[in-house]
Amino acid sequence: MGEVLSQNEIDSLLKALSSGELDAEEIKEKNEKQVKNYDFARPAKFSKEHLRTLEIIFEHYGRLLSTNLPVYLRKNVQVEVMSSEAVTYSEFSNALSNPVLLGIVNFAPLSGNIIIEIAENIGYTIVDRMLGGVGAPLDKVREFSEIELLILERIFSICVNLLEEPWSSVCTLEARLERIETNSQYAQIISPMEMIALVTLNIKIGEVEGLINVCLPFITLEDVMDKLNTKYWYSSLQEKDEQVYADTIEALISRASMPLKAVLGNSVISVNDFLGLQRGDIIRLDRKVNEEMNVYVGNIKKFTALPGVSGDDYAVRVTSVIREEQ
Repeated sequence: MGEVLSQNEIDSLLKALSSGELDAEEIKEKNEKQVKNYDFARPAKFSKEHLRTLEIIFEHYGRLLSTNLPVYLRKNVQVEVMSSEAVTYSEFSNALSNPVLLGIVNFAPLSGNIIIEIAENIGYTIVDRMLGGVGAPLDKVREFSEIELLILERIFSICVNLLEEPWSSVCTLEARLERIETNSQYAQIISPMEMIALVTLNIKIGEVEGLINVCLPFITLEDVMDKLNTKYWYSSLQEKDEQVYADTIEALISRASMPLKAVLGNSVISVNDFLGLQRGDIIRLDRKVNEEMNVYVGNIKKFTALPGVSGDDYAVRVTSVIREEQ
């Protein structure tokens, strides 16, 4: 409902119009809504919020690649997100070079597939490193051999498996590499005019740089589009941090080794007595045989115990726990 004007305001407005201080046509133009042309060939299915959330997800994915790929390539790997944009599938496919490395990924439980494209120079570098080379790309571009594609399939599968953790805040992903294509004509997973989100990552293996393009069709992400916003993503991440990460940290700490020592007693002797100690000599301690001794966890006194044996081994029986406030 519009703002209601008082009688004094109405009189002032009419007076200004009569005197020429205000132009009625100018007021009319200001109140007219601006109409934007709608491109039916490129419907706006991905908002800036959706694209920003995808960037956050793939920033996490890039960190996982940087951590895991060096184990297989034995080279320093750096990955960063360059951009994200909404384009038609035909624009993506027309920009592909030949030969091309396209991983067709089943994005279960979501319907449909996504495509991961790796630049050919990065593909040659991966093959060279996996076969023991220095990791240099080829000077002359050629088709990938069957053996090279088998090697690349292993790395592709590793990259696909790493997608599950970054997407866990959106859905429980069970991504699987279906096949690798080197010809874009055999990778028509959707209609050419369908909208996709295209996330571009820059990867650097040693001194070789290249791009990784991830093609995410709208029809594949349609069921989770409402979750692709930063508010939902961060709230899910915080919930995961509080529940899952706390349990994981607790489990890791519970398996950590800690030094434990039971002190029978203390004594003070001279250096000469220490140098003259021999087997069978007796050192008098400051505790009696039936007196409780202290048990230390690291350098913190945590228990009291009585000495004894367990089978053929010396042992202690804990008699009390020393609380922090004590």
